[in-house]
Amino acid sequence: MREIKSKSAPAISVRLTAGQRTQQSILDAAVDLASTDGLDGLSIGRLATELGMSKSGLFAHFGSKQDLQLATIEAARQRFVRVIFEPALKIPRGRRRLLGLCRSWMEYAENETFRGGCFFVAASAEFDGKPGRVRDAIAANMREWLNSLEVAIIKTQQEGEISPAEDATQLAFEINALFMAANWSYQLHHDRTAFSRAMKGIERRVEAVSIGKGSIRSSRKRTR
Repeated sequence: MREIKSKSAPAISVRLTAGQRTQQSILDAAVDLASTDGLDGLSIGRLATELGMSKSGLFAHFGSKQDLQLATIEAARQRFVRVIFEPALKIPRGRRRLLGLCRSWMEYAENETFRGGCFFVAASAEFDGKPGRVRDAIAANMREWLNSLEVAIIKTQQEGEISPAEDATQLAFEINALFMAANWSYQLHHDRTAFSRAMKGIERRVEAVSIGKGSIRSSRKRTR
């Protein structure tokens, strides 16, 4: 997810084969199922029942439970990028883009892009103590997300809108902690105010280290 750039669509659209369309449908269902039941609860048999398919039909696409889990993580990553990064990249670089990225995350979680809340928050909690390829894939995605936040902060510093003395890694960590808290509060307590509370905390933290080009309040108005 690091420094993702939007690309223009190719002149000739690429049509998916029937097999690719079927696999995409399977992965769409797998992502939502894993977000509620966990990646460990995701099996070829469980998914076959959910989709009304035969196990042998699913085995043609994924040879093992681990292959299915890894493919599901990648499908979740693609959905995450599409929903969070693509809108934010349309905003000019600097504080407006940084805050736009944060708002995109809040909307992504509040609108239940994944049936069971943020896929990567749930998967991180499920696999943080389980070594292996699945854990490594989840960890790599979370590192990439934190790196993307850090890059957005550094670019805001380069635009002269956040103090260059601010530790970008620390600020990215604090912003992400508020994301995690909002997701936890909404999923456990069904508290929708958690997203606005978390966003207010992020705005206050960014405001405290901002320099030049107006306040956070005026930035927020321009992005609406």
